[in-house]
Amino acid sequence: LGCCGGRQARMSRRYDSHTTIFSPQGRLFQVEYAMEAISKAGSAVALLASDGVLLAAEKRITSKLLDIRGLAEKMYKIDDHVAVAVAGITADANILVNYARLAAQRYRYAYQEPIPIEQLLHKICDLKQGYTQFGGLRPFGVSFLVVGWDEYFGFQLYRSEPSGNYGGWKAAAIGWLQLIQMYKYSQRDITSLQATTAKTQTPFSSLIIRLGVQI
Repeated sequence: LGCCGGRQARMSRRYDSHTTIFSPQGRLFQVEYAMEAISKAGSAVALLASDGVLLAAEKRITSKLLDIRGLAEKMYKIDDHVAVAVAGITADANILVNYARLAAQRYRYAYQEPIPIEQLLHKICDLKQGYTQFGGLRPFGVSFLVVGWDEYFGFQLYRSEPSGNYGGWKAAAIGWLQLIQMYKYSQRDITSLQATTAKTQTPFSSLIIRLGVQI
């Protein structure tokens, strides 16, 4: 067993340094590593309602000496009708946010109307997907929650991943809270999680627990 495990580890290292090469198990390790980086980042949550969308984000304070006024933003306005929350590498998020703003303004200039939410998201995800398919590039280490309103589908909430996949949600989380969203909690699990968040003094932990129960 030890020899098999070592051989598998050596084989995985053949593929995890290349973005464009699938492993024999059909995995793209660089995309998975990007997801792992996001799972350790500060979280953002969103709830979709019939009359609006609630968006909340966590800013982690790593030191008492840190000036919180200078912290990077977690939520960005793309256009008058659409905004995003991010989790992951902020520098990567800035590239995508600027790209999205430019795409929204180009559409508005060309058609004299706001860009549909899903069409904008499709452009962002096409760019993300391209960075998983060409050599010399790495995936964007950031996930987006995209919220907004348009005349076609009303209020909308989408989540996008580093792979370029996206989907519509009624409630979603990114960052370390996405791991919570993936599981259905019993009351015992919720009590344990409350105790953990109380020790770490995580901001808006009560909101996190309620979201995990309702999904």
